[in-house]
Formats: sequence, C-alpha cells, structure tokens
Amino acid sequence: MQSSFPSAHDAPALTAHHRGFSLLTEDGEFLTLPAQEVRERLHTMPCPLIVHAPSIARKLGMQPPGQPSPWLDLLELYAFVYPATPVAPTPRGLALALGVEPERIGQAEADLLPLLVSLMLAELARQKNGPNAEFLAALTVRLGQAGWPWAGTVAETLSLPAKLGPRGQLPEEAMQPGDALRIWRTLPKWEDVAPRPPPASHPITAAEARARLTQLLGEGAESRAGQADFASVSTAAFEPRTLRGNPAIVLAEAGTGTGKTLGYIAPASVWAQRNGGSVWISTYTRHLQRQIEQETHRLFPDEAVRRQHVVLRKGRENYMCLLNMEEAVNSAASRPAGVTIALAMLARWGRATADGDLTGGDLPGWFGDLFGQGNIAGVADRRGECIHGACAHYQKCFVEHTIRRAREADLVIANHALVMAQAAYAQNTQSEDGQEDAEEDNTPSRYVFDEGHHLADAADGAFSAELSGLEAAELRRWLLGAEGRRSRARGLKRRLDDLVVGLPKLESPLDAALMAARALPAPGWSGRLAATDNPEQDAPPPPEEPPPTDTSLFPLVQNAPEPVLENPTEVFLKLLRQQVLARSQERNRAEHVYGALECDLHPLLPDLAEAGQALARALRRLADPLRTLAERLHARLQEEAETLDSVTRGRIEAMVRALRRRAITRLDAWIAMLDALDHPPEPNTTPTHIHFLRLDRRERQRMGEQDVGLHRHWLDPTIPFASVMAMPAQGMLITSATLRDRSDTPHIPQHAPDTAQQEQMAEEAERAWEAAEARTGVSHFPAPAIRASLTSPFDYARQTRTFIVNDLDHNSITDLAAAYRTLFQASGGGGLGLFTAISRLRGVHNRIAPALEESGLPLYAQHVDAMDNTTLVDIFRTEEHACLLGTDAMRDGVDVPGNALRLVVFERVPWPRPDILHRERRIHLSGGDTTGYDDRIARLKLRQAFGRLIRSQSDRGVFVLLDRRTPTRLLSAFPTGVEVQRLGLAETARQIESFLAPNGG
Repeated sequence: MQSSFPSAHDAPALTAHHRGFSLLTEDGEFLTLPAQEVRERLHTMPCPLIVHAPSIARKLGMQPPGQPSPWLDLLELYAFVYPATPVAPTPRGLALALGVEPERIGQAEADLLPLLVSLMLAELARQKNGPNAEFLAALTVRLGQAGWPWAGTVAETLSLPAKLGPRGQLPEEAMQPGDALRIWRTLPKWEDVAPRPPPASHPITAAEARARLTQLLGEGAESRAGQADFASVSTAAFEPRTLRGNPAIVLAEAGTGTGKTLGYIAPASVWAQRNGGSVWISTYTRHLQRQIEQETHRLFPDEAVRRQHVVLRKGRENYMCLLNMEEAVNSAASRPAGVTIALAMLARWGRATADGDLTGGDLPGWFGDLFGQGNIAGVADRRGECIHGACAHYQKCFVEHTIRRAREADLVIANHALVMAQAAYAQNTQSEDGQEDAEEDNTPSRYVFDEGHHLADAADGAFSAELSGLEAAELRRWLLGAEGRRSRARGLKRRLDDLVVGLPKLESPLDAALMAARALPAPGWSGRLAATDNPEQDAPPPPEEPPPTDTSLFPLVQNAPEPVLENPTEVFLKLLRQQVLARSQERNRAEHVYGALECDLHPLLPDLAEAGQALARALRRLADPLRTLAERLHARLQEEAETLDSVTRGRIEAMVRALRRRAITRLDAWIAMLDALDHPPEPNTTPTHIHFLRLDRRERQRMGEQDVGLHRHWLDPTIPFASVMAMPAQGMLITSATLRDRSDTPHIPQHAPDTAQQEQMAEEAERAWEAAEARTGVSHFPAPAIRASLTSPFDYARQTRTFIVNDLDHNSITDLAAAYRTLFQASGGGGLGLFTAISRLRGVHNRIAPALEESGLPLYAQHVDAMDNTTLVDIFRTEEHACLLGTDAMRDGVDVPGNALRLVVFERVPWPRPDILHRERRIHLSGGDTTGYDDRIARLKLRQAFGRLIRSQSDRGVFVLLDRRTPTRLLSAFPTGVEVQRLGLAETARQIESFLAPNGG
C-alpha cells in the first residue's frame, strides 16, 4: 500500500523564519533559502515535511494547497495520532506538545521536524495493538484510497501491509474502510435517568468558600490580594431567596489580576455539592467559556470525574450532527477526494472527542484551514434542521449527551445568549394549568455572570427581532423544505412524519400552515429584489446562499421558478429596500461599503403601511394554524398518556418546542413589528422599542445587497433580561473588571478629606454604582444588590508605560501600518494590535506582514487567518515573538501572562458606532449628557483593552493609542498611577525599547 505514497523517513523538511526558509534536504544538507529558490526546488524535491501547509504556502506567495496535500503536513499526522487534542499549529507548538525540551527546540528550524515525526510515529506504534487498532487500520486504508500522503507511512507504522490481501483489502471479518467513517454505529448511547430532585437552599459561609479556594490554589500558588475577599462576598449570591421574583444579587467589580474565576468557582462548587443543584456560570464568548473550563481542572483533576461534574454548554449549531455526517459519508463517493479525507479525519476526531464541539472545543481550530471549512459546516448541526426523536442517531447525539450531562452537573459553563434564551423560553411556555412545558434543560436557580459588562450587549441580541429576507426565507425552508435544492433541509411535514398521519385534527392545521408558508420569500428572492431597481448596477446581485465550492458537501441546484403571484413578503422587502436606498446618507454609504446602510422606519414610504398590513395578515394565516398544531400535539401527551411510548412522547415534546421556538415566537414578533408601522413614535416621549431599516451588503461589492429587513430592539435591553431572570434565578453574581466607569469613581485627595469632601466622594461613589447597576440591569430587580469592589493587585505605575502617538495622520492607512510595524519591531514582538474596523485591520496586515516576517516577528490576524480566535491566541502565547491583530473579541478575551504579550497597540479611540440604535439610546438613556454617555462607553473599552496587558505580578508591558485626537477626559480609563505621555512615533518606539529591555524601566 505504501509504495504509491511518499515516505516521511528521510524526507526533506521545510520551515519559515525571518531569514527566509530553513530547508533540510533529503541528503541531510541544511540550507537557508529565499522564497523564490524554495518555490523552484519544490518542483524537483521529494514531498517535504512542513507544518501548517496553508501558512507555508502564503509565506511562499503560493495558493494554499487543497486535499490531498502535495506536502507531508505534520499537523495532519498529529490530527490522526492525537485526535481531539488541540495544539498551536507551529513547529514550536508541536514540539512543546510532544514534550521536546525548549533547548532542543531552539529556533524551530527544519531539522526539528524529523524528530517530531519520529515522536508521533512512536506513539502511533503504541496504538496499533490498542482498543482502536481495527478502526485505525480501516481508516488508514480509506485514507490511502483517497490519496492521503501520510497513508503509506502510517500503514507501515501500524504494520498494516502484512494484514492486507493481494489486492490491498482487509480481511472480511475486520472493520472495512467504508465502515470506519460510519462512527454513529460505534458511539455510546445516552440513557435516561430519573429526574434530578430540586436543589436544597442551604447557605454557605465565607469560611467555607475561602477553604475551597485554598484547596483550589494548592501549595506555592501566587497570592492575590482580594481573591479570598471576592470568594467571601460571592457567597451572598447563594443565600436562600426570601421572596418569589426577588433573587439575591451580588454586583462585584474585581480588578484585573484579582483571580475572580477561581474566586467564584470556589463558592459555586461548595453550594452545588451541598445542595445537589447546578450553578450556571455564564460568560460572553466561546473563547472565554474555554478559559473558565480550564480553571475547573483544579477542582476536579481527574478527567472522568470532571466530566461528571462540569459541562460546557453551547447552542446546537456548534456540534457535529451525526445525521449530517451520515449523509456526507454516503455522498462522498461523488465528491472530490479531499472531501473523503476531511470526513475520515472528522471520523477520527468524532470517536475521540469529549462532546462533539466543532467550534472552540477539542477540534483543533486549524482543522478547517487544512481540510476545508465547508466540510466542517457540512456536518454541523445546522440551525432549525434537527428532527430530534425522529433521528435514527438521537440516542447517540452529541448535543443530547451534553444536555443530559448538564442536568446532573455541579457547574455548567454557558454563554449569556444561551442562558437568556433558556430563561426566556421557560418563562414564555406556560401551559394552561400553569406548569412549564418539559424543557431540554432543567432551569437552574443560581447563576454567575462573568464579563458582566457585556450583559446589555448579549440581551440586545437575545431580545431583538428581525423581519428580513434571510430570516423569513429560512423559516420558509424550515416549514417547506429544500424546494428543489439538493439539501437535507426537511420540511415540517417530513419532520412530523407519522405523528400526524391519519389524525385529521392534526393534518388540517398542518396543511393550512404549509399553504400559508408560501407567503414567505420564495427561492431566488434576493436576486429579484436587487433587480427591481438599480438596473444599471455594475455588479450582479449575489445569490441567496453562497455558491458551492470544491469542499461543499451539499451544492445547490437551480432555484425554483419565480412564483406567478406577487409574494407579500417580497413586496414588503422591496419597499424597505427602496426606503433605505432613498434615505441613507452618502457619507454613511461610503463608510459602510463593507457593512450596512440604515435609515429610520418613520416616516414611511408611500404604500409601505399597506404592504405591511397585507404581510401581517399573511403571517397571521401562518401563525394561527401553527399555534393550533402545537396545542393539539401537546394535548396528545395527556390524551394518550397510557399508550404513547417514550420515543414518541419525546418526539412530540421536541416538536412542540421547535414549533414555538422556531416559528410561532418569531411570527408573533414580526406581526407586532408590522402593527407598529401605523404607530409612529410620539414626540417628546421615551419609546420602549427602537425600529429601523437595514440593508446588509456583501464585502467588496458596493451594490451587491445580501439582505434587507425591519429591525426592532429594546431601548433598554436589560429590562427584558431582568424580566426573564427574576423568576428562575434565586441568586446571581454579576462580576467584571470593568463594571464602573473610572470617571464616575470618586477622586481621593492626598490629605484627609473634610466633611464636604467626604459627602462629595460618597455622592460620586453612589453615582458610579447606579450607572453600573443600570448597565447590567440590576436596577430593574426588586431588591438592591450587594455591591463589592476588589482592586487590582498590580503596580501599574511600575509595571506599565502608556503613550498616545501624536504625529500620525489617522486617515492614512499607510501611516497607520508604518506605526504598527515600528512599534512591533521596537518591542521585539509580543504585540497585540487592536482595531475598531475589520477593513483597517486587513489593510494594516497586508502592508506590514512581509516586513515583520523579515524581522523574525510572525504576524497573525483575526479575519485574515482561517483559524478560530482560540487557536490564534494559542499561537500568540506559544510564539514569544509573534504579533497578533484583532478586533473586539481580542480586546475582551485574551489572557496571555508573561512576556508573550508585552505591547498593546490600539488603532484609535473606540467610540461607539454612530448608528440609529446608538443615537436613540444616547438621546433617551444619557440623562441629557450625550457627550458623557459616549465618553463612558469609550473609557470602558479602553479599560478592557488595557486589561489585556498585565496578567501577573511579574509582567511588564506598554500600551499605545495611535489617535492624537484622544481627549484628556478619556484618560481616567487607565489605572491610578499610570502616566499617559503624548509623544511622536519615533520617540515612543525608543521609550518602548528602553522600558522592555532586560534592565529597562
């Protein structure tokens, strides 16, 4: 088998470094070559060993290779040998993961790669007699059939040639190559257990929380001032509730370095174990979920024990769908060989993964870069397509496993959006007898909201509504199915299947709903809208969905024919589009070529109100039979309780939930929005909701609109947040390093304050807390929160330097790029560049990447490199001289202690985006101080960015803001004792070099 594949033994090896490329030839000669010579040699040399083929190709000025790769990429071998084990995708990252001593790694030259290969093959040899031996053999044969370049070497290591027949086939009694991809046959099933009793309400003491914290920290841990105090005050969030709808709330600001994660894990774990209940720990992003989960290893060092007690929960779309995997495998024979390789590697991962999480879990973030992002998307649990109990793989489903584990866990690590969605659904689905419908998660009673400064942002997304072409077309697909497209999208009739057949009282509303669903946008709607005006546009309208690629598992076919009758949704969308194009300002159009155009809803375009009324009637004709169908399905659970088997009961419950979540709730919101068309806001009144129109655009295509819609947001989104959390929550801890704006906090005089000063300080402190309570929604709960503030233990005046560069033209992308290059070179790498716009990030990256590479400073970038944020941060943490560019997620979610992060450069003042939503909130929520409202938002973002810099007592770092227009009133964002210097670029670079020198500062 191996004869047709390159051998990794004695293969040349290639790595990139600042002098060009390091090449170890097949003869053992060690060379340093420029890119041009490497490109020429690639045509004649044997298949080389490399790490991360797409990255090497980009550095060589070549197109990233597809699959099968023309090179022996060590990451592919690593994914085969160590599945479900993420690693930084660099030679150094691989070496550290494989246990190579740092001194042996050195500069990670090409001569390191053969050692890494030998280590991985030694581990693979140990696996050939293990429990997965049969699977590995079958999978290797299938990979070999698809042309995987490692197949020969792997087969030799597994001693596979001796097991193969004369035609390269496996024995009949062994697992066959095709079956190796069918992992759903071998995965474990979940089994239902008795419902968990409700938790008790026993309080916990501060002493118990401190004792647990000491246990978590262990001997020799860094002592952090305030961490034990934080654990103590957090126990108040676990006090028994005294009144229904009135949870105990602790609002705790814990400065950077306090150690708040372990500070709240300690009391949360004590309460969960004492009371037999779950504590849900919620944060803002998937990346932060992972960071919190890693901290729980201190609580449960044993992996099996931790799996029982700690569960990480995300939305369904993050997980592998076994039904999608099955259909992908069944159709792989008609697809390119690269699809089979990707599916085989996904099968290898799928048998080893802890929870099937494709995004930010244990699937390496570089997997899609190597094997195709489309292949990952093709097996994901796509929104709205789950058929729950009707799925043949339901009892092996990764999502269902996770849901059931979460019911029994002590700690569930979730995100704000999921928590709010669960609480909102639990509140809105009351049956006639006042009891909640069965839900997929037992609603918890105790919550920890980390990154609490993002609660309003998360609530804004969770409780907003959008009546747009894409949303409405997606609902049509969910109801009617693919309508001529090659897709697994099942219509409602197929989902319900035998649940309604022969039951007229169910068939009748189903048929009525499916007929009414044709009022939603038909396939091809986007092209028809774009063609109705602007006939002279210089670019064709985009398709409704992305065009197929070589790695797409489900290519599209021709759209269904355009309907003869006018579609009421399309008529409405056409008028929305016309109004946006007519009223959006030219200045905004130039700014939003890469984004969206917006305009106010009122005053309405002529005919828009009438079109809205017609659409509202059409949507009611759809919502009413769906509501009837859901009610009658639910009634079956009681009427046929004695005859329904558990599988059918589970399917009915899931279908009722899906109808309400996916269709009825959405339709009700749309109808309410359309009813508001006839009710423009009254002058001089404060609205409850903000309505506006938005036209979203495809990047780099000025007139290529993707979507148009009517949007509704709460003026204050923390109102619905408080509403949905008041009943289920008996206690909440809301914490962050940036709850209060520093300009709101009182100025402490150097001398002892007199009575008047004391009163002024008290007033300022009260205003600061009131503003924090308003931003987090705490002010909307009945009882006041317990307030706590723990200061950072760091000496920022000694450990940091802060500069504002005052000689840059902020409108010149060339000058901006030069500044980033100069500053990163001055720090010798370890630089995090933050941006307020993706377009400027990409512009800077394109201009400085070659120069930094020549200086030995690898540059990585969010929105440029095809890797998730977690992987980019892992690389940044591993490669001490690397630099990283990012936007908001990097500003909030990076935790890189040590010398790997020693410089943060912010491109400009992070003012709030001047859109309609911000305008209305600025008017109505600022208390008349609109400038102060904008300043507060900018200061909090600056504080968050500065907080990335110092993560331990030994860290030293520099913060630079490249905006000479920065007002002095924003400088209170920086910690007390930090002196902000306004200097030119050249002098700033000299100061950085001096401060970061070994004996600098």
